[in-house]
Amino acid sequence: MRLQAKYLLKLAVATVVGLGVMTTSACQLPTPVPTSQAPQSSSSSSSSQGSTVITSEFSTLDAAGVDRIRTDKQARLDMSSGSLQKSAVRVSPDSYGPEINTQDSGKINLTIAAPSGEISAQTDRIRFKTTDARPDFTEVTYFLTADSFEGLSTLIRDGVEKYGIDSSDAERWIESTSKDTGSKSDYSLTSGTSTGLEVNYDLRFDGSKDQQVIIVHVSPAS
Repeated sequence: MRLQAKYLLKLAVATVVGLGVMTTSACQLPTPVPTSQAPQSSSSSSSSQGSTVITSEFSTLDAAGVDRIRTDKQARLDMSSGSLQKSAVRVSPDSYGPEINTQDSGKINLTIAAPSGEISAQTDRIRFKTTDARPDFTEVTYFLTADSFEGLSTLIRDGVEKYGIDSSDAERWIESTSKDTGSKSDYSLTSGTSTGLEVNYDLRFDGSKDQQVIIVHVSPAS
């Protein structure tokens, strides 16, 4: 009888221990298996990039483009290939191009990207030369102005330095005109081609006037 009681006691203890182990195991939540983060697909990246609106850094010469130039006072033309194509500036093949005049509202910051470097100026008049049969513009023309002979001379020397305009020709004209700054002289300096485009300074000097003018002609290099 005493042996039977001991046996029953051991059996009860074993049962309690077993139940405790089962309860502990049941209360432990399984550790979640980490799910590796899927790398962003290239198509998603492309899609995200594709949603960004990319605008050209160059100006157009259609009605909207000209309005923007007049408003922003910024014009950038692409002649890096050696010419300015009509299709690149959104005008029809038979277009003669616009004439942009902002004398009543301030000067435009004009930049022309050239094959080697760029041509830059502040101007209030830009115009274009072509025929209705050409796919490109044969010339871009803009006007530089100075309030004195000294200011005009500075502009001329800038052209010599930046665009390769003939230095000897320029200095001869400056020296000759300086002897009589009340005179009048229309003179075309020898063109420069250091940018890969032909840049010509057509001087319109009149000492009796308050403003002196250089008509700058930019065309494909011969």
